[in-house]
Amino acid sequence: MVSASFTPQRPIGSGFDAHTTAADALAGLDLTGRLAVVTGGSSGLGLETVRALTGAGAEVVVPARRPAHATQALAAAGIAAEVDALDLGDLDSVGAFAQRFLAAGRPLDILINNAAIMANPETRVGPDGWESQFATNHLGHFALTALLWPALTQAPDGARVIALTSNGHKLAALAGRLSTDDPPAGIAFDDVMFTRRPYDKWLAYGQAKTANSLFAVALDDRGRDAGVRAFAVHPGGILTPLQRHIDAEEGQRYGWYGADGAPRTERFKTPEQGAATTVWAATAPALAGLGGVYCEDCDIALPTAEVEPARAVGSGVDAHAIDREIAARLWALSVELTA
Repeated sequence: MVSASFTPQRPIGSGFDAHTTAADALAGLDLTGRLAVVTGGSSGLGLETVRALTGAGAEVVVPARRPAHATQALAAAGIAAEVDALDLGDLDSVGAFAQRFLAAGRPLDILINNAAIMANPETRVGPDGWESQFATNHLGHFALTALLWPALTQAPDGARVIALTSNGHKLAALAGRLSTDDPPAGIAFDDVMFTRRPYDKWLAYGQAKTANSLFAVALDDRGRDAGVRAFAVHPGGILTPLQRHIDAEEGQRYGWYGADGAPRTERFKTPEQGAATTVWAATAPALAGLGGVYCEDCDIALPTAEVEPARAVGSGVDAHAIDREIAARLWALSVELTA
């Protein structure tokens, strides 16, 4: 579908692919003097993202819910990064971190909203009892980005904000119907917190990942004149601590594990490959002047309707995750909830 309501999803021929590692994506780039904030940067994809950025010369701040644990994990990996406290499910914690960061007066070149939870049992956070996946994956990052805005706009060469989404956004298409007559919106605006319908961990995850993609669309529309561009990134399938709530039996049903319980590694990227699209979107000169798009395999993804059948199942981005009208509606709701 070609419409002003949708972001322009056209690959640019980056020269990279699904096998590219984060180090490959940054090869030849000198990030000395650049400052990045990476949430969830002490494990899984986040750790590899921080490793690659620091390896290219960037300074990196890793805000973490358990700072002592994050410090130990980074040290054990031989990565030098600054650690601070941040709980994305607690807006007071988000505000306190942002206040400390801004007090230092440092421009912020790269913000990578990487931290996430996936398919966890129903959990309520904050004084209003928000559904935890939507609250942590989207609202916490929404508030963090808004509060760090002064630092982002001070970046001398412009800033980039990366929202980690997933092809899990496709799970939300049916759950997000506003009525039986409406097209899929991906966000159940009439019950975003699962207070009137039974909680479903995968529908909640799909809604949160849709929100991540839509956030990049809306943020880019609002930030481009200030030199801030935003990109949504699907890293691919990777086995990391993100799957902590998926037991062996469930994992076998999805084909993630064999009958012996061993991971079917041929179905997954390595963490180093998984971090590649994140660092590419955060730094690639080829993306200058672009933004608000959904990326995968180190390139801009095609709309789902245009994905060739030969490509991997789950490739491409569904229309509901790049629709500017839905993104604007989500933005308004997010402002209301985090005010």
